[in-house]
Amino acid sequence: MDTKEKRKKKKSTDDFTREAYMGIRKMFFVNEITPGQKIAYGDLAKRLGMSTTPIIQALKRLEDQGLVRHEPNRGYYTEDISLKEIIEIYEFRELIETSLLPKTIATITSKKLKTLKKALDKHLAAVRDIYLKERLLRDMEFHLTLAELSGCTIQVNTLRSLFDLLYLKYRGNVLFVTPMDTVDREHTQLYDCVAQADLEGASAILRQHIGNVKEHAIASIERINKEKSIKNF
Repeated sequence: MDTKEKRKKKKSTDDFTREAYMGIRKMFFVNEITPGQKIAYGDLAKRLGMSTTPIIQALKRLEDQGLVRHEPNRGYYTEDISLKEIIEIYEFRELIETSLLPKTIATITSKKLKTLKKALDKHLAAVRDIYLKERLLRDMEFHLTLAELSGCTIQVNTLRSLFDLLYLKYRGNVLFVTPMDTVDREHTQLYDCVAQADLEGASAILRQHIGNVKEHAIASIERINKEKSIKNF
């Protein structure tokens, strides 16, 4: 086999792995895979219409992200929800997002502001279904758009990884217990402060917003853990 054919075969393998990875991610997002669940290679392969090899490679990638764990001689399991982890995620989110605000506001242009307004409008118009899937996506897009306007690639990529962990592992039943009207209002206020180049106001609202969501998520996890304890008693 010549070098060109080898590259073609490698690309094909990578494509299958990526397809498996995206397919499993979607299952996480729509609650078809839940925290603490054992993952059967064969079942995933059958559902995604491929062999187990790309499935296993995709699971290894998800393991690196902290979404699944591998137990020798037992296979892969999804990670359980963790109060400590979600507190750390929101604290890290606040650190990253607020640190990017000065650069975003210092370099804001009418074009960038239109991009942020478009992200805000999509979030406000998102369908409010039972699993809040679109709301989750639009919320993430608004925060990432705001961060991306700073031009700081490394921080934005780190923030994107945090959102992956949050939205794939914890999902709407934990994350969107904050009243929707409150989230909508805080996003709108944050946009207004950026539009007015009000760094102090934007920073205060962003900290308040992330803090509010964190506190509601903590309360939700504590309730879930309490219900599990009662059920297992």
